[in-house]
Amino acid sequence: MNYRKKFFVEPGSKVRLNDVDPSFTGKHESADEAREAIAKDCDRLAHLQYRLYAENRRSLLVVLQAPDAAGKDGTVRHVFGSLNPQGATAHAFKVPTAEEAAHDFLWRAHKVTPARGSIAIFNRSYYEDVLVTRVHDLVPKDAIPKRFDRIAEFEKNLQQAGTQILKFYLHISADEQLRRFQQRLEDPNRQWKISESDYSERPYWNDYRKAYEDALEHTSTERSPWYVIPANHKWFRNLAVARIVTETLDEMDLQFPAPTVDIEEMRAKFHAAEGEPAGKA
Repeated sequence: MNYRKKFFVEPGSKVRLNDVDPSFTGKHESADEAREAIAKDCDRLAHLQYRLYAENRRSLLVVLQAPDAAGKDGTVRHVFGSLNPQGATAHAFKVPTAEEAAHDFLWRAHKVTPARGSIAIFNRSYYEDVLVTRVHDLVPKDAIPKRFDRIAEFEKNLQQAGTQILKFYLHISADEQLRRFQQRLEDPNRQWKISESDYSERPYWNDYRKAYEDALEHTSTERSPWYVIPANHKWFRNLAVARIVTETLDEMDLQFPAPTVDIEEMRAKFHAAEGEPAGKA
């Protein structure tokens, strides 16, 4: 299955999340069946990161947006956990600090975008400022379309600087979210993740769905695409995200740079050093 085509939000298309099955798993029936494919994609991702780092001309920004408990943390851990931390960063966007709130809404994101040769994963992102702010009326209603325009300009600027952007909406059902909240309540190792907002935001489910739909419609482009990933099954979520990221990096045709030294000369020096007596300085 071509996951990039299957889950891609076509620019200008109408998005109806209720029409997307969050339990979709394609040809795979279980986590055990998909485990080998996920491992293969993650290994490939680590290799492609090495090429991206060596090339040192372009970068990758991965944006993860989702309702609470949809698996943003799990995606970071299971899909991107094999990356070399020298060339990868993960940033969680929480309630803005006083310093961040004193700047424009994109300021805190821009300063942590990936440098050349690196990958950045945003666990939530600047899209919070057209989602939470809209649902809770924190900004005037006419500010949201203007922010969509600002986001488009921001992403275009990153693209022109050599950053490939991939944006994933992890799509779960309201029932699955409630089931995961229940798991947190029952598991001592997960209880620390429980917050008041887990339940206080539940009445806004439909408002958030509409806010997400509008954001996806207005900001998915060929060069900065959104993908709606069925996420009721964690293993399929991981498989789909890993596959799309690796295929995108493959398509970038990353190249190792030319050596900065004369290889034959270095070989000659190596062989000469092999013949030196032990302990010679």
